[in-house]
Amino acid sequence: MLNAPLPDLDSWVMYFRRADIPVLRHTVAELDKLRDQADTVNARKLSSIILSDPLMTLRVMAYIEQHRSRSQTTDITTIERALMMIGVSPFFRDFSNIPLVEDQLKEHPKALLGLLKVIQRARHAAQYARDWGMMRKDLDVDEITVAALLHDAAELLMWCFAPTQALHVRVLQTSNRALRSFAAQNQVYGITLHDLQIDLSHAWHLPDLLISMMDHNDEKETARERNVRLAVDLARHSANGWDDAALPDDYKAICELLHINHETLFKKLGIEGPPPAPASPTETQPD
Repeated sequence: MLNAPLPDLDSWVMYFRRADIPVLRHTVAELDKLRDQADTVNARKLSSIILSDPLMTLRVMAYIEQHRSRSQTTDITTIERALMMIGVSPFFRDFSNIPLVEDQLKEHPKALLGLLKVIQRARHAAQYARDWGMMRKDLDVDEITVAALLHDAAELLMWCFAPTQALHVRVLQTSNRALRSFAAQNQVYGITLHDLQIDLSHAWHLPDLLISMMDHNDEKETARERNVRLAVDLARHSANGWDDAALPDDYKAICELLHINHETLFKKLGIEGPPPAPASPTETQPD
């Protein structure tokens, strides 16, 4: 656990590269149910469990790149493909005795609640991104699902390993709604989570395709990248309440992306008029 900020961005990246990332207790329990059926379980079933947990998804994507063979020339950009590359039995062998989020944060219940809220937000973002990708007839909706799910992985890691500091950032933003996220992060961590996210993604050798959908500094944003960005924005802003001032701009941009009107968008979201808070999305499952 980190009780004070590290000196610079490189120090943060090095720390998290070496960290043993915990996952949700529910994820481990679901995997344990299938462990004795390794000979008959398929990659699609496993991927649906993994994709319900952004921390487990991150572990798998980092693992596949760390164990990449020299002969492998194609990036692995989805969980189902990663499992096909690893193999089901080797997966259960190598993904055992994983630390649990609930154990790691048992002394920090408020931080655990903060983490769970960000995980829920990531699930919403992934579901939105997937649904809109299907509407756009995207070539591979599984890729944009993973990109949206992992978009805020750096924030998840802060809640796991620097809970006191993560809570401080939350308090600063709650007490001053005008305070920008990057300003609060710089004040507490000495870095921004965006910079940490991108540098960590490179350090883990995540596929460039996924990184491009997490990094929104490119002026030549593609429709796929915009799909992910808007899904993340909607999930983040609606988490503040459906009266968040940023939502009208989100709706306008989403309608432009999907070439639909506001009424159709609200129907797609399953709401009428000013929308209520979203229900927990159906677990994503690769096609």
